[in-house]
Amino acid sequence: MSYKHNSTDSKRYFDWLFHANLDYLAAKSLIKDERCYYATAFHCQQCIEKALKAYMLYKKRRLFDGHNLTWLCKQAMLMDDHFRQYLKDSSTLNRYYIETRYPADIPFDIDYDAMQHIFEITTNMLEFICDHIKFDFASYHKIKSTN
Repeated sequence: MSYKHNSTDSKRYFDWLFHANLDYLAAKSLIKDERCYYATAFHCQQCIEKALKAYMLYKKRRLFDGHNLTWLCKQAMLMDDHFRQYLKDSSTLNRYYIETRYPADIPFDIDYDAMQHIFEITTNMLEFICDHIKFDFASYHKIKSTN
């Protein structure tokens, strides 16, 4: 994995957590309709990807590149061993990055129980990271462009 970042990506970890929470809100809305479970699972994966990147940006002042949640979680574990408890969960969420967005020859289903588990994992990981960084989505105001 690379440590490079897109020059347009924010280096403000609070902005990453803000966007992680937007994905969480999208998942929370979409979960109500079983036809949207793929989109819900994708937003859960995106939420945790952004939250893990925010945490590492907070700790290392460097944006880590990549979409593999297991790898990102292992990098976070190097900074705080408490992330070890989320290693299996990050692996579970990892599969929803590609498979939920494109048709596959061997499709997989996400039933109600699986979706509830995915959402619970996402909720727990996001809350852990936000608590650790002391981020409050409700009171955060993203910096607006001056253009």
